[in-house]
Amino acid sequence: MQTPKNIQEMVREDYVEKEAAEEKSKFEIRDVWAHNLKDVFTIITEIVDVYPYVAVHSVSPGVGTCPVAIFKNSADYNYEAFKGNVNNSKLIQLGLSFFNEEGTLPTDENGKFLIWQFNFRGFDVAKDVYTIGRIELPKQSGIDYKNNDKMGIDLSRFGELLMPSGIVLNDEVRWVAFHSAYDFGYLLKVLTGKSLPDSQEKFLELANVFFPVVYDIRHLMKFCDGAHDGLNKLAEPLGMEMIDTCHQAGKRSLLACRAFMKLKDKFFNGSPEQYAGALYGLGEEED
Repeated sequence: MQTPKNIQEMVREDYVEKEAAEEKSKFEIRDVWAHNLKDVFTIITEIVDVYPYVAVHSVSPGVGTCPVAIFKNSADYNYEAFKGNVNNSKLIQLGLSFFNEEGTLPTDENGKFLIWQFNFRGFDVAKDVYTIGRIELPKQSGIDYKNNDKMGIDLSRFGELLMPSGIVLNDEVRWVAFHSAYDFGYLLKVLTGKSLPDSQEKFLELANVFFPVVYDIRHLMKFCDGAHDGLNKLAEPLGMEMIDTCHQAGKRSLLACRAFMKLKDKFFNGSPEQYAGALYGLGEEED
């Protein structure tokens, strides 16, 4: 026989499951491939003035670069490792969630909140270097690398459309990410068509040109009591429902959007502007 406590727990679990299902039903993760890339950027250009916040999350295979040299400090070492990883790795997927000051996302024709998930070609599991865990988790979440190779977006074409879209080189746009250096590292490589700059100083200058206003959630958390290290762990103390533990870029960008809004309202009274501009782990010593 179930005790009252156990019955209450069962009811609560059932309620949470139903609430999570309803939550998921409100969103449309729209995959972007080579064939619909231009149409999506047309929409993005039209909505950016109304939804000037952009939460971004990138998925890459990672290569685990460990530079061998003598460095003045850990910041120089961190940048060299970061630069090597970005330069020698390939972007697999990118999620973008647009939202306004109130945290509202644009909607599709069915009234669902819309998130875009860009899928890129170029990564070859059989030939390219990668970190095992970095490709297995996305694969388990539904990323099909063979499908990416057949239908995926060419990175140079993505860069061509991203440049005039209105979301870069625009100080009215607020970028949001969690531990954001890699997200912007990959985007800068795409936008410039070049490897990352040799020095951290030049990289940060370039990032500031293309992304004038950046909110790095990991950096913001340094000023918030009770916030945890990971993006998933961050949800609980903020009282934020989890979308799920999916490792696809679209849902992760949505989680970054939600986390930012919760932090902004709970810890910064809606105004985190003074903490903008830092990319966690670059330009400062990591905790």
